[in-house]
Amino acid sequence: MLLLTRKSNQSIMIGDEVEISVLSIMGEKVRIGIQAPRSIPVFRKEVYLEIQHEKAGATGVGAREEVSAALQRLAE
Repeated sequence: MLLLTRKSNQSIMIGDEVEISVLSIMGEKVRIGIQAPRSIPVFRKEVYLEIQHEKAGATGVGAREEVSAALQRLAE
């Protein structure tokens, strides 16, 4: 795990396409912004784990197809 310290209005780049920005810090809460291409799914961990749990119960549906369908529903 890479551990970095950032202040408000500072960013971290992941590769050339993903930027994580610290928008504000309020006590123990940190508000972050994520800029990534639509082709890269971004989820809160608890949502990601729920998707994985549901996927394990489903048959014949791959993770990529599931994410693509979710993104398409969001775009509508």
